[in-house]
Amino acid sequence: MDFDLSWLLWGLPIAFVLGWVASRLDLRQLRIENRQAPKAYFRGLNFLLNEQQDQAIDAFIEAVRGDPDTSELHFALGNLFRRRGEYERAVRVHEHLLSRGDLSRAERHRAQHALALDFLKAGLLDRAEEALRKLEGTAYEGQALLALLAIYERSRDWVQATEVSRKLDASGQGNFSTRRSHFLCEMAALASGDEADRLLREAAQTAPDAPRPPMEMAALKRKAGDAGQAMDMLVKLAGSTPSAIPLLARPLAQDALACGRQAEALAVLQANYDQSPSLDVLDAIASLQTPEEARASYVRHVERESSLVAATRWLAGEKFEHEDRHPPVQRALEQATRPLLRYRCAACGFESKLHFWQCPGCQTWDSYPPRRVEEL
Repeated sequence: MDFDLSWLLWGLPIAFVLGWVASRLDLRQLRIENRQAPKAYFRGLNFLLNEQQDQAIDAFIEAVRGDPDTSELHFALGNLFRRRGEYERAVRVHEHLLSRGDLSRAERHRAQHALALDFLKAGLLDRAEEALRKLEGTAYEGQALLALLAIYERSRDWVQATEVSRKLDASGQGNFSTRRSHFLCEMAALASGDEADRLLREAAQTAPDAPRPPMEMAALKRKAGDAGQAMDMLVKLAGSTPSAIPLLARPLAQDALACGRQAEALAVLQANYDQSPSLDVLDAIASLQTPEEARASYVRHVERESSLVAATRWLAGEKFEHEDRHPPVQRALEQATRPLLRYRCAACGFESKLHFWQCPGCQTWDSYPPRRVEEL
């Protein structure tokens, strides 16, 4: 059978026309998708920059509906939910991402980290811990370890906190030896006898320059009735860490009175006071002096430092013509000086009448200077 060339002549133009129409339709559809999706996405970004979070969420939801396979839109939406405190919706977004089979390994780790942050912000510490543990060996391991450390400190799980701090040291995230020393001291406070002594010795070896372990060891000896050895530890600490003397001044004076070594303690305290006057050191010195000597010490301090606290201490031992008026005046002055005798956290400003190694307000370690508010 002969081939009819007329079909070829007709077929080529028709095929060309059909191909051109199909390409135009594809281009048109692509342009519509590219025009719609970014429009909603950038509108959401504009709302976000203007701190209009409700409108930003609506825009991102619209963008996600238009392109449900785009992971970046899901991450943006989940982060917005978390920032607004809508943790359940944030969890659903990130769990949906983890359930997808087309996510790359890096995006899966990112979604796992975001999910852990959702649980952490929501206060679900057990679920946050589980999610953070799954990030071991990923690019988010360092951040996960820091978050785990915060969880264990918050729950006062000092054993786990010690383990995580060692991992952080090994990973090069910083030096956590001083903080680990605090953890060991916290464990020692819950122990007794040889176990407490062992933990405190390990704490001292972990952070040789930290003042807390030797102070806790001295307290342990004092509790056991060995005031002389307790004083030896404090005198040694005073020589190596002079900045800690305001914290150990009163225990040192008490130990000196208990073992009859007042002159030695007085020399150590006076030498430090001459270099750096402190109310706590001044009170410890006064406790080792006669009443007349103590009042003279308070007067010299007032002459050197303008101190309402020292003036009130001096006034308490003075004799006046109208003795019946002295007690109410003294009580009023003591009431006025109470706020000046507090310690203040350098990180958050939380004030307390006690010195804390970890701030109860912001949970920061070693943020309380060993100085009263009046001295700051």
